[in-house]
Amino acid sequence: MPLMASRGASATMTIAGVGDPLSPQTGPLVLRIKELEEQHLAFRNSLICAFNQLLDLKDISTGVHSTRLAEWAIRVARKLNIPEEHMYQVEVAALLHDIGKIGVPDAILKKQGPLTSEERALINRHPEYSWSILRLFPGLEDASLYVLHHHENFDGTGYPARLKREDIPIVSRIVSVIDAYDAMVSNRCYRKGLPHTEAVRRLLESAGTQFDMEVVHTFIPIAEQEATEVFAAAGTSTSAAL
Repeated sequence: MPLMASRGASATMTIAGVGDPLSPQTGPLVLRIKELEEQHLAFRNSLICAFNQLLDLKDISTGVHSTRLAEWAIRVARKLNIPEEHMYQVEVAALLHDIGKIGVPDAILKKQGPLTSEERALINRHPEYSWSILRLFPGLEDASLYVLHHHENFDGTGYPARLKREDIPIVSRIVSVIDAYDAMVSNRCYRKGLPHTEAVRRLLESAGTQFDMEVVHTFIPIAEQEATEVFAAAGTSTSAAL
């Protein structure tokens, strides 16, 4: 899924903050600044895609899972009337919410038996690892906070900060729901995915405690009506992943 393109130049260019048409003297300078800004955005987008490829290399299901989450997140965010100018941050947060898992040993991530308390504590650090990576990117400060809090629970029992209700960023609440759903219905090397109906039952059962009820009720119709489109956009199919 391509990241959102930057806005094009307006027909009549002006100096930022001034509003007067560009003069022959200032025109080349402003055009050069715009060119550098576009190069910076393209480089940042390439790095974001490279990080997602890293997830694929570490665990193919994690990378594809994140790509699907980016598709789910945009759809849910629009239904919740999140302003369009925030969609880039939404997409990046969903795409790279698990990038911190590169700091967790494979033996823990792929362990088939119960985790020890020490192993659970380590894997629970991955949102902080994700935040520590994304916060280094200029312009991704919001996305870094969204990934930091995507394992907070609506009732305040989550991690890492035990935030509750509206103190949890809305994008984090969206990622929490779609992350749980996609993980439940997807096949893994150590288990078969749950049926859609059972995954929905579990979401509803945890609405108001683990999950934001409004987000859950917004997401369920999207999951039922747009699953095929989402999986196709992520480069896979429901039959292959479910």
